[in-house]
Amino acid sequence: MSDAHEHIDKLMQELRRGTITIGALSQLYEPQYGYSLVTTLKEKGIQVEPGTLYPLLRRLEKQGLLDSKWDTNESRPRKYYLLSDTGKEVLDLLRVEWQSIVTSMNNVMNGRGESDGDD
Repeated sequence: MSDAHEHIDKLMQELRRGTITIGALSQLYEPQYGYSLVTTLKEKGIQVEPGTLYPLLRRLEKQGLLDSKWDTNESRPRKYYLLSDTGKEVLDLLRVEWQSIVTSMNNVMNGRGESDGDD
């Protein structure tokens, strides 16, 4: 693997890490269990390993952003996660921040904001 590919792999991993939280929260207006969330995110183009997602869900629950409840009606009990009221507020704020970041990055990457020589 070339140096460039090694660098891009590491940078993409860092970039994904920050977006998985927003992606996961955005899908939890309706209750989902871990594996269903992995599948939902994958269908929408966000690859996340269960070994990454499960600790994230537990951390978000501990922070009060998610509520959870066990469904023991099936042969295999499943823990379902859902946005808490605080989680909904936080997600709304994250959406605004995300849009601001996207706009800024588009401006930077499309060359806008450069000096026009009128200094």
